[in-house]
Amino acid sequence: MSAGEKAKAKAEQVVGKAVRKAAHAVHKETLAAKGAALEARGRMRGEKERTKDSFKR
Repeated sequence: MSAGEKAKAKAEQVVGKAVRKAAHAVHKETLAAKGAALEARGRMRGEKERTKDSFKR
């Protein structure tokens, strides 16, 4: 996996988790759902890159 894509995936996961936790703390469920979606997108981006790497070997 390229370093840039790996960093982008991890950043999305971290930001999504932070948004989700902060939104839950102030009872903003819509924003919490958006944070969870961002976190999931980061996980899927990372998984896609890991899958691509497995076919290269």
